[in-house]
Amino acid sequence: MSNLSYLGIKNPANLYWNLSPEELTNHTTTNHMGTTNDSGALVVMTGEFTGRSPKDKFIVRDEITENHVDWANANFNIPFSSENFDKLYDKVVQYLDGKSIYSRDCEACADPAYKLNVRVVTEYPWSNLFAYNMFIRPNDTTGFAPDWHVICAPGFKADPSIDGTRQSNFAILNFTKKVALIGGTGYTGEIKKGIFTVLNFVLPVDHGVFPMHCSANMGKEGDTALFFGLSGTGKTTLSADPNRGLIGDDEHGWTDKGVFNFEGGCYAKCIDLTEEKEPDIYRAIKPGAILENISFIEGTNKVDFASSKITENTRVSYPLHYISNAIEPSVGNIPNNVFFLTYDAYGVLPPISRLDASQAMYYFMSGFTAKVAGTEAGVTEPQLTFSACFGAPFLPLHPSKYAELLGKKMKDSGAKVWMINTGMIGGVYGVGSRMKLPFTRAMITAALTGKLNTVEYFKHPVFGLEIPKTCEGVPSELLNPREAWSDKAAYDIQAIKLAEAFNKNFEKFSQNTSSEILAAAPKVSAQA
Repeated sequence: MSNLSYLGIKNPANLYWNLSPEELTNHTTTNHMGTTNDSGALVVMTGEFTGRSPKDKFIVRDEITENHVDWANANFNIPFSSENFDKLYDKVVQYLDGKSIYSRDCEACADPAYKLNVRVVTEYPWSNLFAYNMFIRPNDTTGFAPDWHVICAPGFKADPSIDGTRQSNFAILNFTKKVALIGGTGYTGEIKKGIFTVLNFVLPVDHGVFPMHCSANMGKEGDTALFFGLSGTGKTTLSADPNRGLIGDDEHGWTDKGVFNFEGGCYAKCIDLTEEKEPDIYRAIKPGAILENISFIEGTNKVDFASSKITENTRVSYPLHYISNAIEPSVGNIPNNVFFLTYDAYGVLPPISRLDASQAMYYFMSGFTAKVAGTEAGVTEPQLTFSACFGAPFLPLHPSKYAELLGKKMKDSGAKVWMINTGMIGGVYGVGSRMKLPFTRAMITAALTGKLNTVEYFKHPVFGLEIPKTCEGVPSELLNPREAWSDKAAYDIQAIKLAEAFNKNFEKFSQNTSSEILAAAPKVSAQA
């Protein structure tokens, strides 16, 4: 296929196919759409949108999706009519006709059994470079037959009064036509998360594969570990272990044979990035990488990583092989250990605890972390955050479907699931202190090496989690969260408050969730 007429783009001014990173960088800078920094990475501004826009993400409601998509999740699974999609699609391809177009053939899923051929058609050269970085790069595209298309036109603005969108930007998935249609936004994350959402539908429904929003690494002996966690919990930091190979940092599938990366690259936050804290990410910022929405130190082309002048969501994308210990192909064995990372600003949850299958499914569906509210003077009250399966915006199916897959994988494989609290110990935020990173690393190492398999455990009276009495490299008094508080009665009150918040959040899942999962909820009456 040497043209895009089959998509309706019949007369592009120029059609550039599978350009190299050097060529795409040159097209971007020549057309004054970006510049380069002092280490040679491309620097672009994504415009009005510097992050995803979940309220403008739609799924076409048709025969394929009608009985599978969790339409009750109205915050993220927003229906769009086939008729409106067809009309909007025609407008987008007409808009692209007559323009220079960049097309790229790439793949998703490192396991060949589940490979998805994706053709990405973009208005901007740097959007196409992002696709080069983030998807898997085929060795040979001769005879390439796309399974899905991504069509990305940031310069096209929808008319909500006519087109059925909420505002001028949109990202729409059509599972019948196998098209991800993106317009009105230059934020590149919409490209990768669009296909991630596709895989979160296709893999469980068609193949029984468990899709996961997590990072993964593998030890020298082939033992594989998964790390789930929302922003700020330490997912990137804790999975980046110099003694273990990186499978991937964000999106994976778990089969009966092992795990595999969906992607061929990394898309890392770089706010406050330093070479000391994140050496692999820092060193990956070189020719071929794309920095988004960063600021320069005045008078230079050196990045001011501390600046949030444009956004706190500054990002860098780069191919996976830019990481020195990346495993290629990015596949691993059946996981031995799974870690749920949470930042508990309330100081209630233990620094490490072991979960049985029902608890793993419950806390997976909860997807809990907490953040400190705002930056206003005197405002230190923590904010609860629950994101189902640690990735609610990307789940077309009901969260219980993914949780049940996790439970099945645990039972089939014998994998152990651990909850790691990287947040407060000894009190709530402002009273207690954050768990020290060396202690967290020591706990994860103890779990990975099996040293926590032979120690004694006790159960948390409210949450029912199993807490080790000892852990090599960690003071024992830190392992029991209640004992770390000077005011034990205050801890008990806070534990009940957090348990009630978990139970209230879970009410929305109760009708479609098994009794096994529901039984793992915290027992508020335990310390009432």
